[in-house]
Amino acid sequence: MPETRLPRGRLRRWAEAALRDLHHHDLLPANEVVLTLRLVDAEEGQALNRDYRQRDYATNVLTFEYGIDPDGVAAGDIVLCVPVLDREAVEQGKPWQHHAAHLTIHGVLHALGFDHIEPDEAEAMEAIETRILAGMGIADPYTA
Repeated sequence: MPETRLPRGRLRRWAEAALRDLHHHDLLPANEVVLTLRLVDAEEGQALNRDYRQRDYATNVLTFEYGIDPDGVAAGDIVLCVPVLDREAVEQGKPWQHHAAHLTIHGVLHALGFDHIEPDEAEAMEAIETRILAGMGIADPYTA
């Protein structure tokens, strides 16, 4: 069943907002970007997380970064698990669309090589996400 709350155009606008911001701040690591964004249920989200990350639970967003090819094209797949998104938005008291936008942008950044393993990486990535979301009128997800 299609997820009517996340039409293709909305997802595209969120991803494009992230790319415009990165380009504007000279942080876009590629000449071109090719991304696939897929919406899944909890069962598929858990299977993907288990099979590719060895973590046996459904997570909110999974990103598969494929790097940048010799022509300067970055590619990646972003998987949003809608039931986890639903649950987290309620638990965190956030508007559903705002949380969906955040997870989409988070996935785009991961697809382009950004990470949050080290504290300084996390701080930088969160600052970028917060700036992009602010540009869309969405509050800082890390302080809300």
